[in-house]
Amino acid sequence: MSDTMDDLDRRIVQATQGGLPLVARPYAAIAGQLGIAEAVLLERLQAMLARGAIRRIGVVPNHYRLGYRANGMTVWDIDDAVVDRVGAFVGGLAGVSHCYRRPRRLPDWPYNLFAMVHARSHDEALQQIETIAERVAAEFGAVVARRDVLFSTRILKKTGLRLAADRPDRQES
Repeated sequence: MSDTMDDLDRRIVQATQGGLPLVARPYAAIAGQLGIAEAVLLERLQAMLARGAIRRIGVVPNHYRLGYRANGMTVWDIDDAVVDRVGAFVGGLAGVSHCYRRPRRLPDWPYNLFAMVHARSHDEALQQIETIAERVAAEFGAVVARRDVLFSTRILKKTGLRLAADRPDRQES
């Protein structure tokens, strides 16, 4: 168990890590399942967020069920002097679900910025990517040396970190 999580914190994480129940008051339902008051659950979640034991609580829509089947990871070779600023800009654009910087792997992989777009078709995704490139050029000038897009062909994983349930044979270190 982590130094920053007691037994109740661990049980809260385990009860919420698979998603919240689709009911009018999901936190009340989880609190009831854990045998605690809803206010206690909310206070504990807030405390875990504040100390960094959990990073965020968010909604993760299933874009396939929403009709977005053309998922393209755009890869960009951006001038290192501005890549962080460009990344923040691109990550804030509508249609970009996540954006991050990664090291180049020269000579084979010159790309240092990645941004995922979701669209209903490949053509729509390509148009979206072209719009992103135009907006980057308008905002930053000629900072893109090259770019490409890698389209998803299947889903390999759609879950975050999961805490293992405590087992009697598990030894704490």
